[in-house]
Amino acid sequence: MPAEAAAVSADAVLGGRLILRQPLRGHRVGHDAILLAAATAAHGGEHALDFGAGVGGAGLALARRVDGVAVTLVEIDPALAALARENAERNGLAARVGAVCLDVGAPPAAFAAAGLYPESVACVLMNPPFNAPQNVSPQAGRRLAHAASEGLLPRWIDAAARLLQSRGALTLIWRADALAEALATLTQDFGAVALLPIYPKPEAPAIRVLLRAVKGSRAPLTLLPGLTLAETDGTPTSEAEAVLRGGAALPL
Repeated sequence: MPAEAAAVSADAVLGGRLILRQPLRGHRVGHDAILLAAATAAHGGEHALDFGAGVGGAGLALARRVDGVAVTLVEIDPALAALARENAERNGLAARVGAVCLDVGAPPAAFAAAGLYPESVACVLMNPPFNAPQNVSPQAGRRLAHAASEGLLPRWIDAAARLLQSRGALTLIWRADALAEALATLTQDFGAVALLPIYPKPEAPAIRVLLRAVKGSRAPLTLLPGLTLAETDGTPTSEAEAVLRGGAALPL
């Protein structure tokens, strides 16, 4: 079913701090988007880009937490980009949050046409598709959001490097078992990488990693203590609740 014809729901995230309209079928806002927003160190007066924004979950969560930050949501699916604009309006954030329908891998001229120029933003946050094409849902919306085509991560990181100001920061959430790919891709333009593992439960392997990297830096990598989402019995940890429902920052 095309996204524009899909039924939508209105869902509370961040403990009700945001209400997001999103398709009932296809990719839906989850923990990854909220963790990504919490790990993005932005400040009032800065401009942030949210790559692969979907209906705006991460970018809007960042705008809700950081007063005065301007956010542009970049989304390839026109129906999701339209929902992202609507979500900005509904949550009273349209003065600071806009959305453009654009492929992150598009040439610089396409970004310029959307008002996004080289070395013009302070931070980029991204939750790229990271599953192998054979391991994703046959549903079109989920496939577009989750399936990583060959070379996708380098293209997205190259775009971030082009658009970021000197010493601007990229924040990325990625699969823990594909960490080596992310680190190798970052080395050309970024340094001062801070890495925070995300564990589903105590003593379980990490399922995600959050990475923050600084354009032009040559500082070494820092491995931070991880975040555990749930106790052994499945109840959320207090640390995870503070971020996912309480809107707390997750410093990297």
